[in-house]
Amino acid sequence: MRFLSWFVADVAGLAVAAWFFDGIWFEGSDWQEKLVPLLIGAAILSVIHMYVAPVVKLLSIPFIVLTLGLFLLVVNACMLLLAGWIADGFDVGFGVDGFWTAVGGAIVLSIVGAFTSAFVLERD
Repeated sequence: MRFLSWFVADVAGLAVAAWFFDGIWFEGSDWQEKLVPLLIGAAILSVIHMYVAPVVKLLSIPFIVLTLGLFLLVVNACMLLLAGWIADGFDVGFGVDGFWTAVGGAIVLSIVGAFTSAFVLERD
């Protein structure tokens, strides 16, 4: 169930981030052709959030404490860059161009993910 909630949040976050930033892109001429790369990119990002991000966050606790949590933006940006790199390796049609674009995308992903979790997914 947690994977599904991360997946829904990542789909929404990646769509909004791609809308805001030109450096986050999906191949295709219209939204129907961009839907498959969006879903695959969100699945890759969700798997990274499940397995890679907790280990990286655990190892970077001293930097997170030292920067009062701002290093989490760098970690999340690196996770977004990793997802783009993996998607590029499998020729999915999803990419992230540059570190600062990834930082902006990580901020958008965090905001949209928090909104999605708070208002859409947590209705028990």
